[in-house]
Amino acid sequence: MHEAHGEHTAIALVGFDGDDTLWRSQDYFDQAQAEFERIVGAYADLGDVRVHEHLYQVEMRNLALFGYGVKGMALSMIEAALEITGQRISGADVQRIVALAKSLLQHPVELLPGIRDAVERIARDLDVVLITKGDLFHQEAKVRQSGLADVFGRIEIVSEKDAGTYARLLREFDLAPSRFLMIGNSLRSDIAPVLELGGWGVHMPYHTTWAHENEVELGVAPERLRTVASAEQLPAAVREIAALADARVGVFR
Repeated sequence: MHEAHGEHTAIALVGFDGDDTLWRSQDYFDQAQAEFERIVGAYADLGDVRVHEHLYQVEMRNLALFGYGVKGMALSMIEAALEITGQRISGADVQRIVALAKSLLQHPVELLPGIRDAVERIARDLDVVLITKGDLFHQEAKVRQSGLADVFGRIEIVSEKDAGTYARLLREFDLAPSRFLMIGNSLRSDIAPVLELGGWGVHMPYHTTWAHENEVELGVAPERLRTVASAEQLPAAVREIAALADARVGVFR
């Protein structure tokens, strides 16, 4: 952390999500889902068995066991395929599902347009931290390949992003929630828990989002939330929130 950053401002730390905030991710999962449906479609009427919904139900059932990420999704795909096909799926097609997972794990990291400049501009004035969830090995590889690791004062890879996780991290940072701002594409994981604790949020929606990440209602503190359409708008949104936070506590730059 840069000790001088945020020293005289109400907002002292800005957190960034990783997947679909810094780099592309859900696109690849959507492509894998479509290929999974093509594989299973050789055994069953896709309209009758509602493959998409069935896989989602299996993923939700397994989430507490497997956690987030490609490996958990692959295991859920295999389980769903066995259920949908009445265990008639061939070993070769199970192998195709495993190959889908390997392909997901090997995709190069593609930063979203404008995000490198946005992160670097924000980091000139405030400390920034990366808080991402998912498979540890995969997320570590993405961080390395992103070229952004040196920008962040800390990198936190967690199994879940809920109010309890953010509260623990903020205790480790020795920071009040009111001095923390989180940027991300997921209302469920990046925004709602931080607002619940008394922090601030900038929501940058991605064009495609896993249904699980949208299953949330923001019932509190809309005044502590901003929404932007692109990375280019992030620095201005952070400045706006920082000014509002300063005014609330009587801090002046």
